[in-house]
This record gives sequence, C-alpha cells and structure tokens, in this order.
Amino acid sequence: MNTSIVGRHVTVNDELKTHIQNTMDVFSKYNLDIVSINAIISQEQKHGKNLITFEYVLNMAHQDTIVVKQKDKDLHAAIDIATDRVSKILRRHSDKIKSHKATKLTGVAMIDEEDKVAKELEMLEDEIVPVKLKSYKPMDIEEALNMLKEDGGVFKVFYDMDDNLRILYKMKDSAQFGLY
Repeated sequence: MNTSIVGRHVTVNDELKTHIQNTMDVFSKYNLDIVSINAIISQEQKHGKNLITFEYVLNMAHQDTIVVKQKDKDLHAAIDIATDRVSKILRRHSDKIKSHKATKLTGVAMIDEEDKVAKELEMLEDEIVPVKLKSYKPMDIEEALNMLKEDGGVFKVFYDMDDNLRILYKMKDSAQFGLY
C-alpha cells in the first residue's frame, strides 16, 4: 500500500505526518486491496477566516476510487472525522464482501424452511420452556394417571411397559383423560 501526505499552503511537520500515518494504518484492518492512500491538506481563506480541508483519496484494486473531503477549523478534528468516514465506508464494503456467499440452488429451499422454523421458535421463546423427563423408568398407565392427578398438571409424558413413549393428558372442561 503506497501512502503519500501532501500539504497545499500548509507546512506538514513530522508530528503531523506520524499522526496521519497512524490513522491510515487503521485502514489495513479491513483486509481490502488498497493500492494507495493519498492524504491532502489544504488551507483556504474564506470571509477572513482560515478553513482547513483534509482529503483522503483511496485507490482500491478492482473498485472505484474513494474520495472523502472534510472541512473544519481544526486540522486534527478534520483528520479524525475524515478517518471515521473512510473507516465506515471500508467497513461496509468489507461486510458486503464477507456476507456474500455462494449458495447452491438445492440448498435455497432448505434455508427458507429453516428460517421459517427459526422465526416461529423465536416467537414462542417466552412460552415454550424445554423440560427433561423426570423419570425414565417404565410405568403403568394407572401409575401415570395417579401421578398426573396428584401433580394437578395438564399432561404427563412417560414410557409404558413396552418401552413406548406415551402422553397422558387432561381434556379441557372435563374430568376425562386422553392417551397417546
């Protein structure tokens, strides 16, 4: 990555060069193909006031040139704001590249179904709480019925003597019970 710092009508001292170089080093963390970065500092007189313009020109491989200009009364403030703006642009570009993944056409339908199931589970997250079975030992249906009546619950999940998973539940508005 080539870097250059140019001052137009401004003297660029070593301290300013190191500050700008340190801010330009931040751009390398996005792992993009940045060919060159030019930092241009210029000073203007408008209405009797000094106005500093700081400009970044980034040339990226296989991309358009990124140009960010920032005007301010304070040079360091202009540098920091321009650096933040360029970082935001590079972060968005980097995220765009990372999130673009090629998917097979056969996997598209499965992804849509998984998304629907995930959305439904998120909606029911406050209502559904996973619970483990308290007893894994097989029991008679009469024993499960007595336990359900004692607990005052709505249903009882248990294994019967043939090692089948069974569900005993209380029917609505009735003193009867159902069995799956």
